[in-house]
Amino acid sequence: MSSAGAYMLVALGGAIGSVARYAGTLAAARAWGADYPWGTIAINVGGSFLISFFGLWTMGRWGTGGQNLRILVMVGFCGGFTTFSSFSLQTLELMQAGRWQGAAWNIVLSVALCLGAVAAGAWLGTAIGGKPQIG
Repeated sequence: MSSAGAYMLVALGGAIGSVARYAGTLAAARAWGADYPWGTIAINVGGSFLISFFGLWTMGRWGTGGQNLRILVMVGFCGGFTTFSSFSLQTLELMQAGRWQGAAWNIVLSVALCLGAVAAGAWLGTAIGGKPQIG
């Protein structure tokens, strides 16, 4: 695939991921309230799981066509879906509002849950796709 085609895959995946992030944030606010960034935490955990699972599950399995799908999902969708910049801004806003405990919990939950999700995704991707082959 040409580099222009790869950029189109990133753009398409990013658009879908961004819409999914917006919908997920709204759903989380309806479910858990908008006074704490639960949606951002949930999206970052889900994105961490997805990028790890998909990456390991597909590693070396689909040839050239698989590389295009990896670009679409891992770079495009996950890039548009995950929200680390939103996490950072929301943490700063909590600090500026004097909600230091909430800011600290946002940092701890986001980092711990996302690391756990990426480990779970790696485990599942390896379980389904087999042991990754390097090279």
